Amino acid sequence: MSAAVKEDGDTMLLCASCGIAGGDDINLKKCTACHLVKYCSVKCQRDHRPQHKRACKKRAVEIHDEILFKQPESSHRGDCPICCLPLSMDPSESIFMTCCSKYICDGCDIANIKREHEGKLQHSCPFCRKAAPKTDEECIEELMKRVEANDPLAMCFMGTERCNEGDYKSAFEYWTKAAALGDVQAHFHLSTLYYDGQGVEKDEKKELHHLEEAAIGGSPHARHNLGCLEGRLGRMDRAAKHWIIAAKLGCDESLESVKDLYKNGYVSREDFAAALRGHQAAVDATKSPQREAAVECRKLLAERERRDV
Repeated sequence: MSAAVKEDGDTMLLCASCGIAGGDDINLKKCTACHLVKYCSVKCQRDHRPQHKRACKKRAVEIHDEILFKQPESSHRGDCPICCLPLSMDPSESIFMTCCSKYICDGCDIANIKREHEGKLQHSCPFCRKAAPKTDEECIEELMKRVEANDPLAMCFMGTERCNEGDYKSAFEYWTKAAALGDVQAHFHLSTLYYDGQGVEKDEKKELHHLEEAAIGGSPHARHNLGCLEGRLGRMDRAAKHWIIAAKLGCDESLESVKDLYKNGYVSREDFAAALRGHQAAVDATKSPQREAAVECRKLLAERERRDV
């Protein structure tokens, strides 16, 4: 016996295999892959599998794509915790504080340094106000305290430090722990390890998994790479979707890719215009007079260092 059930609000729910109704004594559980049907037991699920397999796979793919191609509200970088403006896609325009695992925009960092200089105050974290470490050893000590507290941002940062040292095995371990705790950037870093085969064996499936997790979490660079993968496979419609989403998050490379697709007829005028507007809005949201002043300050400091050399 098989039952097809339309799951409306007050409709009686039935086991898709035996047709028994759910109730106080019968706990029906959804098929976790497609959410289309319910079963009263594992046996019923197994018995119904031959009939359900095709529809299940089709719906599972649809659900996956619905999640994958949903436009994130913002990038994975989030906001500066002080000025509450979105952080720039350029990592050089923010600083990571090892004491509290916060990314602070350059505008707030420079403003804090200026405040301390004018008030002749001790240099401290702009966010938690803890005294700044004086040596690299103290920085690492602070960072490890955050790692031991299961802080995913600290784990991801430590993984990056180890990767820069060429210790890919340790980097993989830190990034794996951070990704398990939901860190988006850690997923992206893991995808690069699986692509390059550094510290791990090359694995296209795992690379794709981590790219998708990072993209869903709001990483424009992961999203851009997914577009490149789809483009190489000739699936230009999917590539276009990825690049448009990334462009609207402020990714310059993706905007250029959308522009090329528009020139070649793969993207409509309306979609290209929407990508342009979204990209400009994302970039403008990261700007402020304080941040622009910080950029000029950094330039002056860099010029002074070059002269001193």
